[in-house]
Amino acid sequence: MRHLKKKPRTLGRPKAQREALMRNLAESLILHEAIETTKVKAKELRKFVEPLITTAKGGTLTDRRRLIQALYTDNAVRKLMDDLGPRYKERKGGYTRVLKIGFRPNDGAEKVRIELV
Repeated sequence: MRHLKKKPRTLGRPKAQREALMRNLAESLILHEAIETTKVKAKELRKFVEPLITTAKGGTLTDRRRLIQALYTDNAVRKLMDDLGPRYKERKGGYTRVLKIGFRPNDGAEKVRIELV
């Protein structure tokens, strides 16, 4: 039986490439507040971004250093700490929304728009 043996989504990439992809997508989502991507990537991105926003709500120096480790540029960290953290201070979770927008013409992959609520 395969109880409790949930396989993670690999997105067809090795671990290092997957982590780099999530960091890039997260940074774009934070800076632009909405991006278009595939459904599977958006679902994985949600798991990556929501803890970052929760960390930014704390507002301490330790929280800022954790965000610097997770993201590439200071612009994204600055926006998280100065804008998004205070904006979601009263919200318990669920900072992102995924909206279906159709299918990609070349391979038929389902496209979605992931945005901050």
